[in-house]
Amino acid sequence: MKAMKLKKMVCLGVIMMSSILLAEAQDWANLNRFKEENEKLGPARTCDDRVVFMGNSITQGWITKVPGFFEGRPYINRGIGGQTTPQMLLRFRQDVLKLWPKVVVILAGTNDIAGNTGPSTLEMIEDNIHSMTELAQAHGIQVVLCSVLPAHDYSWSKGKDPAAKIPELNERIKRYAATRGAVYCDFFSAMADERNGLPKELSGDGVHPNEAGYAIMEPLVEQAIARALLMWKEFK
Repeated sequence: MKAMKLKKMVCLGVIMMSSILLAEAQDWANLNRFKEENEKLGPARTCDDRVVFMGNSITQGWITKVPGFFEGRPYINRGIGGQTTPQMLLRFRQDVLKLWPKVVVILAGTNDIAGNTGPSTLEMIEDNIHSMTELAQAHGIQVVLCSVLPAHDYSWSKGKDPAAKIPELNERIKRYAATRGAVYCDFFSAMADERNGLPKELSGDGVHPNEAGYAIMEPLVEQAIARALLMWKEFK
């Protein structure tokens, strides 16, 4: 009898765990991550220079490591660790468009190269970045397209050759920004070492910036945002 009861408990536990994992797997783009926070945000007023930062762990880590950069500014951080561009595209409407910012800052692509959600070509990454840009501009939102940060290799996904792929992707993003009237924010040139990697003084793992890394990024992105806000006013 005890063995039967124990067996039932184990089966019940397996079923419950499977249900939890299935529910998490179904929210592939993590659409629920910012659902409540988005609902609490009031509508943007025309006088508010609201800016949404869309990205992965590098964007998420920005507000975690340097919260002061976001305090007192109309900046909304919508970075989710590990995400790739198809995941960001899926949540772009709710986490960007429906917040009605004047500017969106898109920093994405390194996790695609790492293969976080499967194999991805540079063209596939480009397509997703293009789609996010077109969606934003169709809603009157100015776009800042950021270069992917340098990385010599990924500790969790070795052998993907980011040191060669990231510069090529950045050139494509830069060219596209010029053709679409988007602002290009070049983090790569200011941060890369001789191996096209992120140096130790700017990162603990060669991928994610530390406080010194973000200190380099902040004035660059603020200049880009300022340009985008001027463009927003010109088009109004």
